[in-house]
Amino acid sequence: MSSRRKSDKGPSSTRPRLLARPPRKAREAPPKPTPYAEASAKLALLAAEAGLSKKAMAVEIIDVTGKVDYADFLVLMSGTSDRHVSAIADAVDEFLARHGHHAVSIEGRSQGSWVLIDFVDIVVHVFHSEARAVYDLDGLWMDARRLPVPGEAPDRQ
Repeated sequence: MSSRRKSDKGPSSTRPRLLARPPRKAREAPPKPTPYAEASAKLALLAAEAGLSKKAMAVEIIDVTGKVDYADFLVLMSGTSDRHVSAIADAVDEFLARHGHHAVSIEGRSQGSWVLIDFVDIVVHVFHSEARAVYDLDGLWMDARRLPVPGEAPDRQ
């Protein structure tokens, strides 16, 4: 004998119950920058300045604060050749070191098609222009806020 009891609710009890959809939340204003985020933004601007000093192209500063846990800003820039990419990466590393910010890690320097420089609060990506198109980090973060880059035209694509 089964210990289950039969329901007396009839055949309509087998239908799933529809719950009312909660009202949509209004879009919130972006969070106000904290002093910590402002320091990260200044560091990202320094990295962009260093890249521009070596004629980096398509410089983008992407605000990923609160979206990822490994950085507050991504700085993307491109070079025209492997040597150009390496020169840009070296300039960023040296310029930020002179300002007291030392890289935790540098990856891809020997290949020269994509160099990643990790400064904890910001991550700098220096791409060969062809590699940048393949990995499309710009497209991945298309909805993220951008910081204006001084010395770079507003339509820098």
